[in-house]
Amino acid sequence: SAVLSGVGRAARGGVLVKGGGPLEHLGRVGAIAFDKTGTLTAGKPQLTDVLPADGRSETELLQLAVAIERLSDHPLAAAVVQGAQDRLKADVGPQAHDVKAITGRGVSASVNGTTVYIGNERLFTEVEGPPVPVSLAKAVGALRESGRTTMIVRQGNDYFGALGLMDTPRSAAREVVARLRELGIRRMIMLSGDSQQVAAAIAQQVGIDEAIGDLMPEDKVEAIKRLSQSEGVAMVGDG
Repeated sequence: SAVLSGVGRAARGGVLVKGGGPLEHLGRVGAIAFDKTGTLTAGKPQLTDVLPADGRSETELLQLAVAIERLSDHPLAAAVVQGAQDRLKADVGPQAHDVKAITGRGVSASVNGTTVYIGNERLFTEVEGPPVPVSLAKAVGALRESGRTTMIVRQGNDYFGALGLMDTPRSAAREVVARLRELGIRRMIMLSGDSQQVAAAIAQQVGIDEAIGDLMPEDKVEAIKRLSQSEGVAMVGDG
């Protein structure tokens, strides 16, 4: 009767509990791991920074980025396209083909017969070609420290620059985290595919003490397994 009552009460609050087992497990949870994007944040990032590389213009950088990102269905891609179109006076640029997602790193495409990469710094340590110029790497590092998600753009061996995007915390996130502490959840962790600096910046804004960034989806699974060895753990999000 207690289980039926609990399941029924949860349903009235809009929560689906798949039987008594999960409900009982929830009562033993001491830690909760949160996904970042779309869970603690609004999931609607905006283009905030455009940093052309030496010898390149803002227009060249944005037009090349839009050519690739308009063919992607990633939330960050949509933010780049919208933000670039707001900044560009004319939506005229190159055409991209053969766009391919590189999980946890970015995307690649072909523009005028040359390969274009757009992604995080780690991507450019794993693909052929010259490393990220020191000046551009420093600028990207400064953006990350301020909580930005960054994308670097390279066509062939030429770096066009970098883009910074920001996803804002959901208005209720800090309140929910505080309420969970009142209910006795001792440990709350953010898991994110973004850089450690970005994850830490968002975690601080919503009141979470622990943030783990630079994670692939399979890394998040391993993190949950490690947490579950010491106490009951729940995962919130779709990462």
